[in-house]
Amino acid sequence: MQPITEDWFTRRTWQTPDWTVEDLVAAKRGRKVSVVLPALNEEATIGAIVAGIRPFTEGDRPLVDDLLVMDSGSTDDTIALAKANGARVALREDVVSHLAPVPGKGEVLWRSLAATDGDIICFIDSDLVDFDPTFVPSLLGPLLLESGVHLVKGFYRRPLRLEVSEAESLEHGGGRVTELVARPLLSALRPELAGIVQPLGGEYAGTRELLESVPFATSYGVEIGLLLDTVKDFGLDAIAQVNLGVRKHRNRNLMDLGVMSRQITATALRRAGLPDTGAALTQFVQVGGEWVPNSRELDPTERPPMREMLPARKEVA
Repeated sequence: MQPITEDWFTRRTWQTPDWTVEDLVAAKRGRKVSVVLPALNEEATIGAIVAGIRPFTEGDRPLVDDLLVMDSGSTDDTIALAKANGARVALREDVVSHLAPVPGKGEVLWRSLAATDGDIICFIDSDLVDFDPTFVPSLLGPLLLESGVHLVKGFYRRPLRLEVSEAESLEHGGGRVTELVARPLLSALRPELAGIVQPLGGEYAGTRELLESVPFATSYGVEIGLLLDTVKDFGLDAIAQVNLGVRKHRNRNLMDLGVMSRQITATALRRAGLPDTGAALTQFVQVGGEWVPNSRELDPTERPPMREMLPARKEVA
């Protein structure tokens, strides 16, 4: 089998997006666009990201009809800064409010479907540094200009910001879980997805038709779950990808990445119909010069397709 599906890669990959905002506005043809920023204690970055996207919401014919910060329980100034810079804010407990929220990025992405009414929804992570607002029109292009596209993944160069110094970074090296876990998993389980440059990237956009039809892993498995469900239900041609240039964010330590990897692996195995023990991940830490086991439980929670929740849906004004 070919390592990548070359015909798909040629037709559904945009290395240099050349559409303009005006092109996209003309192509909307009555469709609404929502941009969602999932956030948990992101006061250092949320203001600049909202401020960068805000101009796309202005004017008589805006590109973005709704800019929502979906808060996951922040205890810092994330909410105040988001509102001050022009975003609408929804709290996770106020959306699909009959269900108690659980921790996790996938949880707030799932709830955001009930807090927005866009025909197209664009997700942007809230911890990006030196944010480039053109991420938004770049991701929207294939959905508005091409037929049959339901999911657009962003790809980029990911510098690794060294933990010893915020000022130092490596030109490449970010996306460690992608290279060490996600890409090998996709190669083993769904090799037709080998051409996806950033399968776990947090910047992507999709149609409501797709996003309301699939379950959401509440954990960090949400991205690989959406990717696998899209190709299963809609086919490979429903997926496109766009070069966004450079993405900088807060890099996590290896212990956190291990937990993330465990969640991603569990989600991928479920989508493949393969067994998973559900066992906790045991890692080791040094305490007083001795190595001590530290186990962290796996959260297997998945939310059903949002279309099944529509009678209980609550839009937050």
